[in-house]
Amino acid sequence: MLKYATPAGLKEIRTNIDEFLKLYKEDKAVLIDIRMPFEKKVWGLKFTIELSPEELEANLDKLPKDKLIVTACPGNGRSPYAAIYLKEKGFNAKYLEEGLIELMKKLKGAEAKNFLS
Repeated sequence: MLKYATPAGLKEIRTNIDEFLKLYKEDKAVLIDIRMPFEKKVWGLKFTIELSPEELEANLDKLPKDKLIVTACPGNGRSPYAAIYLKEKGFNAKYLEEGLIELMKKLKGAEAKNFLS
């Protein structure tokens, strides 16, 4: 599974915002907010599974095996590693290429309303 830790491997396990939103609306994907607790105090997302890097291993049994698990953080400092870890544990996992900040920019105004409805 270390193949995912290479530049070519990382390309295989990334997804973009539009692909994630489509799969999420079809109930085929979930989003793990892999930020640290102090980061989540600033702003949160109600539609995510909130797990810090330290909490991920202890909560594997709570994650769906039948959906794509997309990991995300603000700038991809942690999310690719979380996706690699989940792949190694047998999950269908990818990381959000653009990160949480870009996702929030995308989910403004009418786009947010369409997504949440």
